[in-house]
Parts: sequence; structure tokens; C-alpha cells
Amino acid sequence: MPLDLGLDGAVALVTGGARGVGRGIASVLAEAGARVVICGRSAPAEPASGVAFRPCDVRSPDEVAELVEWIASEYGRLDVAVNNAGGAPFAMAVDASPRLHSKIVELNLLAPLIVAQAANAVMQRQDSGGSIVMVSSVSGHRPSPGTAAYGAAKAGLDSLTATLAVEWAPKVRVNSVVAGMVLTEQSQLHYGDDEGVAAVGRTVPLGRMARPEEIGNCVAFLASPLASYVSGSTLTAHGGGEAPAFLSAANSEHPKESQ
Repeated sequence: MPLDLGLDGAVALVTGGARGVGRGIASVLAEAGARVVICGRSAPAEPASGVAFRPCDVRSPDEVAELVEWIASEYGRLDVAVNNAGGAPFAMAVDASPRLHSKIVELNLLAPLIVAQAANAVMQRQDSGGSIVMVSSVSGHRPSPGTAAYGAAKAGLDSLTATLAVEWAPKVRVNSVVAGMVLTEQSQLHYGDDEGVAAVGRTVPLGRMARPEEIGNCVAFLASPLASYVSGSTLTAHGGGEAPAFLSAANSEHPKESQ
């Protein structure tokens, strides 16, 4: 019997929910019974089942305010807001322009704050409050060569999560999911062909990258009443992380312990 998350009838917003991790999150929430709205700058070719789309550039306070007001008017409430929209192209810090760095931080840190502020304004008026979940990244917790500004923004997002959880309690819970590598339609752009993707997956202790719906399961838990006493927390979903580099560099099957 499927576990009842207590999300049946809840109204949820998922930014960047048209593809990849966002689509996985939206699908899980919809399957749990939530009424899901996704947003982005362009409509998906095939929205996930049971999901509505509204255009919105999450970097624009005016567009975000209009979107959240529409949801509150159309559905009568907003129970869950998931800040998933984000990303960054590969560019070494020495080569990236100040404008590129600014745009990356704007999308991955400032936009989630804008969405969270708008969602919180609605949730604070509701007797049941609400839940905000940030989709963060392991890039904010380890060196992130080639995506320096992205990693810094995600580190800031986790700090923001902890602060907002204090400021907006007790009505609104705020948490983040720290995602590791996820297998999406964009994976080959980062890791090469199928063989390269599989090879990268083998570097994870669990032997593979995450599926989008697995990140969605983590988000759904944090958004649900099952996590009613969880706020200001980061839930790490990275398959065990990364094996220490010294293990592969050691020239012995059983390297001697440090003296």
C-alpha cells in the first residue's frame, strides 16, 4: 500500500518543473494527490500528468508576484513552494565574465528568495501555514570547478534556508534538498555519451546517478506533514557522495595508516 504523505488536495508550485529534476518533483507531488502548478519561461511540449503550466521568469519580482497571486486566486491557497529552477553553463572562473557570474547568482540564489517571499506572504495568511523547499546541490558543499558562481550560490541557498526557517516560523517551514548528480535529458551535455554517463555514475557509492523522481521523493517528504517538525534543515540525496580522491591515488590495496 502506498504511503499517504498527507498531500492530497494540497496546492504546490514547482519552479522550472517542465523537465529534468523539476519534472520529477512535479510528477511525484501530483501522484501524491497535490494540485501542481509549474512555471518557466516556455511551456513544456508534454506537461506531466495532472500538472498545470504558467509562464514566469522567476528572476522578475513582478512576474513572480503575478504568478503567486494567480495561484492563490485560482486555487484558493498555496501550501507548497519548491524552488527548483536553476543551473549554470560550464565556465572556468578565470574566463567567465562578471555578467555571467551575476546572472548565475541571480537565478540560483536571488530568484529563490523572490519566490519564497511571495509564497510566504500567502502562507502566513493561512491557518495551516505552508512549506517551502529549496533544491540545492552538492556543488555548494565541495569545490565546484567550472561552475564557481553556481556552487557559491547554492551554498548561499542553504544559508538562506536556515535563516528563513527562523524568520518565518512557526507558520512556514523552510528546508532544502542537497542533490547530487541526477540522470536527466541534459546529462550528456555534462558527462559525454552513454558510456561517459555510466562511468561517472560508477564513481558514486551507490553505483549510479539519481533519478529525478528520487529527488522528488525527498522534496515530497519535506513538503508533507510527515516532516511537520523539520525546518531549517538540509536533506542530502547524493548516493553516498564521492569517494575520497586519495583512495584511488594510493599505490597499495591497503595503504598504511598515517603515522
